Amino acid sequence: MHDLNEVLRQGHKFDEELARRHHAGLPSTFLSRTGERKAALAQLQAHQAERNQLAAAIGTAKRQGIDTATFEAQGIALRQTVDQLTERVGAIDAELHEILASLPNSLDHEVPPGLNEASNVEKSHSGQIKNFAFPPREHFELGEALGLMDFTTAGKIAGARFTVLRGDLARLERALGQFMIDLHTSKHGYTEIAPPLLVNDATLFGTAQLPKFAEDLFKTTDGRWLIPTAEVPLTNLVSGEIIDVAKLPLRFTALTPSFRSEAGSAGRDTRGMLRQHQFWKVELVSITTPDASADEHERMTICAETVLKELDLPYRRMLLCAGDTGFAAAKTYDLEVWLPGQGTYREISSCSNCHAFQARRMNARYRPAQTGAKPEKPAFVHTLNGSGVAVGRALIAVLENYQNQDSVGFRNQSGH
Repeated sequence: MHDLNEVLRQGHKFDEELARRHHAGLPSTFLSRTGERKAALAQLQAHQAERNQLAAAIGTAKRQGIDTATFEAQGIALRQTVDQLTERVGAIDAELHEILASLPNSLDHEVPPGLNEASNVEKSHSGQIKNFAFPPREHFELGEALGLMDFTTAGKIAGARFTVLRGDLARLERALGQFMIDLHTSKHGYTEIAPPLLVNDATLFGTAQLPKFAEDLFKTTDGRWLIPTAEVPLTNLVSGEIIDVAKLPLRFTALTPSFRSEAGSAGRDTRGMLRQHQFWKVELVSITTPDASADEHERMTICAETVLKELDLPYRRMLLCAGDTGFAAAKTYDLEVWLPGQGTYREISSCSNCHAFQARRMNARYRPAQTGAKPEKPAFVHTLNGSGVAVGRALIAVLENYQNQDSVGFRNQSGH
């Protein structure tokens, strides 16, 4: 969410920032409505001052025994005018709020230009891509050959984009999730949270899934929403709060299922487990100060990378370009794991610094350390989130990178 006064102060520079994202910019009505708001607000303040003066005059007249009927009639008319102007300013504010809520975050200066993922920049890579002595299979071929990955039964129970895992594969998925959450809590200093999986409108608005991405979510009959990621409840733990700076950074993690409608992915990754309506993911969230958020972003990304290094999976770190950076993010690193069955890298983690964009929507602030006689004014925190990592995709990567030619087990050639 953007601050109205800051948008007006930046003027054309703000439109230039939106153009970096290939966004059309502010609608033509925005400046005209802000002009109307300024005029209406000036009238409102003038009439409020006049009403205050009139109230004082009525008080004086009563003390002096002077008839106040004329004054009181003027007061009624002024009150009606003030009420009308207040309603008008409120309606304009609601319209401007809706416009601002629809605009993406401003990009960090380090984000490279580009329209789509073809312009993303590789920053590093790790691990050795294995040369197989046979054509490596994709995960669904392996899972079905083992009789442990069942898409037919899942389709009967729930429909497309669901999977039934059986036996050792179900156990492997559970073990991977436990390994990740234990790593982040015991080694990386994150506090484990068991959050609600159903949230309200305000919570999704706070992390910017609403209103823009409503079609990507599942909504219940009582108006709640299934979480698309644990980022939503974890980040909202600080919504409406003013946090003592001495308590920052806050670092939260959760192992939860995530639910996504995949409304915009028709025809993409229709086979296998890469793009599901329901999947497990370990989420990392940090709440920190603006001057520490860049370093925290690097730290978070390294924490996610550690999972892949511990599993000895080849991966690369990509800095997303302007056109591929998500709506709420100012800067994003994607971690892409090598899948030999596809012969390509695929995203397994996305770590984003959102700056104050989500904090402003949630009204999440911190109180800086006092330097003078008066306490410092609260300021918006910076929020960061990342996958640490997607459990199902880690399972896919383990299956494909450690497959054997006979496809009957998970062991690599050395028996590990």
